[in-house]
Formats: sequence, structure tokens, C-alpha cells
Amino acid sequence: MWMQKEITLNARSRGFHIITDDIERALKDLGTLKTGLLSVFIKHTSASLTINENADPTVRTDFESFFDRAVPEDEPYFEHVFEGSDDMPAHLKSSLLGPSVQIPITDGRLNLGTWQGIYLCEHRNHGGSRRVVITAFGE
Repeated sequence: MWMQKEITLNARSRGFHIITDDIERALKDLGTLKTGLLSVFIKHTSASLTINENADPTVRTDFESFFDRAVPEDEPYFEHVFEGSDDMPAHLKSSLLGPSVQIPITDGRLNLGTWQGIYLCEHRNHGGSRRVVITAFGE
């Protein structure tokens, strides 16, 4: 069985945001799969997805601090600056983290670790809403 849905995530501020509940709500039929795999893909080049700790919010602020230092804005060698000083760094951060995550499905539920959550990594100051394609398959 295959299921696929495209959803729009509300605009969020720059940073790392847990979207696990948004993903689970979007696939109401997930419970019909005994064993499978979920793929989550973001259709943007200045935002990304990752999986990490869902409990302590300082993890998310530390992620933001790290990536801001690793890929700073206003570097003189950036040529792609027409959309603002956060644009090219956002593309680089997005490439480092990637556009998708995969999660096993076991007994109709996402088989994440106890402290794992799916993050939307918003790298723009004003990125706007984000489109995500969610594909589940299994039996």
C-alpha cells in the first residue's frame, strides 16, 4: 500500500521547529500499515529537514547558533545576494542538512526513538509557508 499527501506548513520564524505532530496528523491512514517506511520531503532550497531531540528546546537553539556560525551571512564572496543576506547561507545550510528524512513504520506508528522528533529547519528570516510531500508505503 502506498499513501502520499502534500501539506503546507505554516510560516515559522528562522530556527529549528518540531513538526512531528503535523506529519502524523496529515496521514490519518498510517495506522493501517503494520510495517513500512515514511519519507518526508521538503520542496524548498532554503529550508531543510532533520531528526533530533524533541525534549529540550535548547537543542534547537544550539542548532541555530551552530549553523549561524558555520555559515555566516554577509560574506564578501557570496554572489547570490539579490534576495537578502540570509539567502545564500540558507541554501548552504539546506544542502548540509538535506531535503528529506525517512522513518520506519511499525504497527501503524512512526518508529522514532523516545527523544526523537522531525525538525523543520527554517534558514530564512522570512521563509514563508513550506510545502512538504509525505509518502508512506508498506503492508
